[in-house]
Amino acid sequence: MKKSVILDNSVKKKLKKIKFIILDIDGVTVPRGTKIKKISNNLSIRIRKVPRSEIKKIKKLSQKGYLIGINSGRGLYMLQDMFRSVLDSLVITYENGSATWYKGKVHQHVNSFQKLKKLRSELEQVQHENIKGFEPKEFIITIHCKKRVKKIENIVDRYKGIYWIWNDEAYDIGIKNKQTKAKGLESVMKLLKLKKEQILFVGDNYNDISIGKKVGIVVSADKSRLKGDIYVNMHKKKFPAEQVMDLFLEK
Repeated sequence: MKKSVILDNSVKKKLKKIKFIILDIDGVTVPRGTKIKKISNNLSIRIRKVPRSEIKKIKKLSQKGYLIGINSGRGLYMLQDMFRSVLDSLVITYENGSATWYKGKVHQHVNSFQKLKKLRSELEQVQHENIKGFEPKEFIITIHCKKRVKKIENIVDRYKGIYWIWNDEAYDIGIKNKQTKAKGLESVMKLLKLKKEQILFVGDNYNDISIGKKVGIVVSADKSRLKGDIYVNMHKKKFPAEQVMDLFLEK
């Protein structure tokens, strides 16, 4: 069978040093897109199912001695539900680097409550036909929308030190230079005593850009949004995460 990922010799050498494989979620492990709907006080969210083939390969890589990480903007409750059968094999950094779950313990990297409290209240007052609902989060604010809502952007822009990122389906809102995937990874590197050259990251979106300089290899699943050392395309049978895991299982 033809390999889906072509590597040059310099990248092959770097792969030999990798001990920690970090996966993004949307567009990498599962398809992009979240179905969310709010009617009155009722909120429904469709949780994507991780393919069985990926779960099996996470187990195999763990057995081979690799650490597997999830670094996502999603909340912990959702990620734990998605990866319930392999939680023992995972290091989960969630809500854009705000905290990490590892071996049943939560390591909180930032306290954003006071900074975002007033902003959250103000954003909840915005009425617009494109707003679908707020995704439940502990540390960041995520607002799902059909299209961009200028009023949301204008409100956030009034708050000093707060960022917003639009990813074509939702706004992620958090504290600049503190609630980023890179900051979360820095804390994990200290926790696990890992060096930059030992880490590979697979991502595909704007909120993944900050992590690029912190790892030895960046694998991009969308070159229009994220520069990488390796590029992979969406495959009919394999998501980018699985294609990358195959590189280590084929050794």
